[in-house]
Amino acid sequence: MGEFEAIGDAVTGGLLASAVEPRTGEGGDGHTNEENCLNCGAALTGAYCSVCGQKAHVHRSLRAFMGDFLSGVLNFEGKFWHTLPMLAWRPGELTRRYIAGERARFISPIALYLFSVFLMFAVLNFTGALDTDMNGNVKGGLKTAIAEDQKDIARLEVKRKAAAAAGKDVAALDREIARHRKDIAEVEGLRRGKIVTADDGDGDAPTWIKPWIQRATNDPDLLALKMQEAASKYSWLLIPLSLPFMWLLFPFSRKYRLYDHTVFVTYSLSFMMMLVIAGGLLVAFGSSGLAGMLFLLPPFHMYRQLKGAYQLGRFATWWRTILLVTFAMIAGGIFFAFVAALGGT
Repeated sequence: MGEFEAIGDAVTGGLLASAVEPRTGEGGDGHTNEENCLNCGAALTGAYCSVCGQKAHVHRSLRAFMGDFLSGVLNFEGKFWHTLPMLAWRPGELTRRYIAGERARFISPIALYLFSVFLMFAVLNFTGALDTDMNGNVKGGLKTAIAEDQKDIARLEVKRKAAAAAGKDVAALDREIARHRKDIAEVEGLRRGKIVTADDGDGDAPTWIKPWIQRATNDPDLLALKMQEAASKYSWLLIPLSLPFMWLLFPFSRKYRLYDHTVFVTYSLSFMMMLVIAGGLLVAFGSSGLAGMLFLLPPFHMYRQLKGAYQLGRFATWWRTILLVTFAMIAGGIFFAFVAALGGT
């Protein structure tokens, strides 16, 4: 019985080893020796498949797996350090060279953009920039607003009393006091979750915006969380939102294609994400003033990218930069409204 058990154990162990590390078509080191491509089945004539480009021989071992992992990381890192300096200082040249077909040295615009978005949200969450107590901040802000109005009312009532004693007209003071009291009533309504209007004659708030206001008042933390999720999930929308504005900078031009504008926009947005990442890190390390100065850079960066990518003169670049900054704010506003609408649903 002992001999049969030993044989059974050996067979079972061999089967398990084969399942974990199959040997079919391999040498002893896990190297395959195939005559046809393992991906598409085409006949192999060299180190790579002439049809699909896959390596002719692959490894099936953990050591080879780790080698592929390191190769991928180092390859990305190498491209990253070629791309990032040019994106920061020579964005126009980077855009032009990528459009012209130089792809091996640089990270593709969409890959860099997706990586930047992921890293931005990771850094902002890690540094706590997105972990603010919105509920407490909103309630605290409403209390502060009420306190300020109450101070103004007290000051105006003293002024009114003196004016009345002097026989002066107090109608204007009465109107101002009434306005402050109305403001207090409206803020108190917001604290209770009641939607109010700002001025007489404005009518009720639009039906589509009421749920958003209600959620912002009742649970601002949940609203902020849903907006963050929507912003990260639909960040790619910034690219198509920006393209019509880029076309307006070169209307009816046959020299530049929509593809050129897409590469420009995607690299530009990637740089803006990098600025947000840098700003979040600076704030985390207590350099809020320096972080604020970073956001003076976008117009300068847009100017350099426009001038280099489209080979423009100074004047042509300046007026397009002014328009591009304006268009960027409009596109950002549209995106924020979309995110806010999703967060309020």
